[in-house]
Amino acid sequence: METYTTDDALTVMGFGKFQALVLAYAGMGWVAEAMEVMLLSFLGPVVREEWNVSPQDESILSSVVFAGMLIGAFTWGFISDRYGRRTVLLLSTLLTSGLGFLSALSPNYFCLLALRFFVGIGVGSGHVFSSWFLEFVPAGNRGTWMVIFSFFWTIGTVLEASLAWVVLSALSWRMIDARLVLERMANANQAALPLGVLTYHGETKINYITHTSEDEHLIRVREKEHTVVNAISSKSGAIAALHKLLSHNLLRSTLLLWFVYYASSFAYYGIALLTSQLSDVNRSCSSDLIFEMHQKDDNLYKDTFITSLAEIPGLMLSALLVDWFGRKATMCCLMFACCAFVGPLALHQNELFTTILLFGARACGTGGTIVLCLYAPEVYPTSVRSTGVGIATSIGKIGGVVCPLVAVGMLRSCHQMAAVLVFELVLFLAGVACILFPVETKGREMD
Repeated sequence: METYTTDDALTVMGFGKFQALVLAYAGMGWVAEAMEVMLLSFLGPVVREEWNVSPQDESILSSVVFAGMLIGAFTWGFISDRYGRRTVLLLSTLLTSGLGFLSALSPNYFCLLALRFFVGIGVGSGHVFSSWFLEFVPAGNRGTWMVIFSFFWTIGTVLEASLAWVVLSALSWRMIDARLVLERMANANQAALPLGVLTYHGETKINYITHTSEDEHLIRVREKEHTVVNAISSKSGAIAALHKLLSHNLLRSTLLLWFVYYASSFAYYGIALLTSQLSDVNRSCSSDLIFEMHQKDDNLYKDTFITSLAEIPGLMLSALLVDWFGRKATMCCLMFACCAFVGPLALHQNELFTTILLFGARACGTGGTIVLCLYAPEVYPTSVRSTGVGIATSIGKIGGVVCPLVAVGMLRSCHQMAAVLVFELVLFLAGVACILFPVETKGREMD
C-alpha cells in the first residue's frame, strides 16, 4: 500500500489560496508584535520626560515588557501544542489589545509598568504565528516563504517608526498606544480602520465583520492537527515535552538554540535601543553635560526610521543566502557581520557614521533572526514544535530583559565602550554557536 508524508502532500498541492490566507492572518499578527517592540524605542524617553523618571526606571520599562514576553513565549507555546495554534492566536490578541488600551490610559509610571508587563505576555505569542505558517509550506521553498513572511515584521517596524515621527511630535505616546490597540482589534475582526489620522475627538462607528467561511476552513485543519498534538498529553504535558526536548537526539540542538535565541534577542532589541540612545548620549557625555530630553528634536525619529528601513535589505540578503548556503552558514555569516558593524561604535562617532553602522547592524541582525526563526521549527517534531520554539523564545526574552540595562543603563553612565564590547562578545559567541549546530535543515521535511 502506497504512503506519503505531510510534506509530500504539501509539495503536490503547492502554495495556494489556503496558505495565502494563513500568511495574511499570521503576518498581521507579526506586524502588531513588531510595532509593540518598536514602541519601546520611543516610549522610554518620552515617558521619562512626562513623569520625570530616572534613567534606571526608563530601562526597567523596556525590561518589564521582555519579562512578560519571556513568560508568554513559553506559556503560549505549551498551550499551542496542547490545544491548537488558532486558540493561542485569538487569546493572545485579545489580551494584548485589552491591556494595550489600558496602557494608553495609565495615570502614572507604576500603573504603566504593570500593564506593559501583561502586554508583553500577550506579545510573547509571536513565535506561534511563524510556526503555524511554516507547517503549511512545502519544504522545498520554505526558506523563501519565511523571508516573505518576515517582511510583515519589517512593515510593522517601519510603520511604527513613521507613526512615532508623525504622531509624537504633535500628540503623545498615548495616541500611539491607542493606535496599536485599534490595529490589533481590526486584525482580529478582519476589518480595516477608517482612513485618516486618529484624533482625540469625533464619533466612532463600530462595525462588526465576520467571515465564517475562512474560520470554518481553518478550524477543520486545526481539528486534524489536534490528533497529533494531543498525543503528548497522556505523558504529563509540559514535563514530557521538556524531557523530549532534552533527549539525546535533541539536547545539543536545544541548548545551542537557547543561547542563539538569547544572543539574537539581545542584539536585535539592543540595536533598536542603541538607535534612540547613542546620538544624545555621545553629545551629553562628550560635553560633560547632564542628559536632557529635547522633545522637539526630530533626530531620534529620523534615525530610528532610517535604521528600520535596514530590515528590507536584511530580508533580501537572507532570502538570497538561506536556500543557497543553508541555514547554519547564513546565520553564522550574518552574526559575524553584525558584530563587525557594531564594533566601531565602541568609540564616539558622528551622527551620520553612527546611523550607517546601526543600519548595517540592523540589516544583518534582522537577517540572522529571520533565518533562526526558520531553523528552529524545522529542528523539532510537530508534537513539541511550539513548546520547543516557545522555550527558546522565552530564553531569548531574557536577552531582551538584560539589553536595556546595557543599552540604556551603561550608556547613560557614559560607559559606551564597555556597553558595545558586551554586544560584541554576545554576537561573536552566537556566530560560533551557529557553527556548532548539529544539523542542517535545508530541504528537510517537517514531521
